[in-house]
Amino acid sequence: MALDKPYLDIPGTTIFDADQSRLGYHLNQFCMSLMKAENRARFKANERAYLDEWPMTEEQKQAVLARDLNWCIRLGGNIYFLAKIGATDGKSFQQMAGSMTGMTEEEYRDMMIAGGRSVEGNRVVGEDGDAQAHHQPQGEARRREAH
Repeated sequence: MALDKPYLDIPGTTIFDADQSRLGYHLNQFCMSLMKAENRARFKANERAYLDEWPMTEEQKQAVLARDLNWCIRLGGNIYFLAKIGATDGKSFQQMAGSMTGMTEEEYRDMMIAGGRSVEGNRVVGEDGDAQAHHQPQGEARRREAH
């Protein structure tokens, strides 16, 4: 990373910048391929074989297979591209967002209607707010990956 990126200290947030774009290029291209019905059918018939047609990293492929959208985002996925995976699985964007927060679709909707998450405890990484990694469904897996 060539530039100072103070936004890297925002808990629960990955900014899709130029570095993330380069990192996730093939992952996002795979997602865009799912806009075609024949590609969705091929993917659903044999997910691994279809993923292997793309020059993605093994970790990116594992994140897709696990449907771990937070992991995909850390690996360069853009949520607007990743939404194609959810649509292929018959999920709404609201369902996908809920899964990323460990909430049901209804809980996520209600939280957003109420104004979203509080900034208290969520201003920088390491506080104890509900957006911190250790409070997220993938938080434990993320800590294991870091060690």
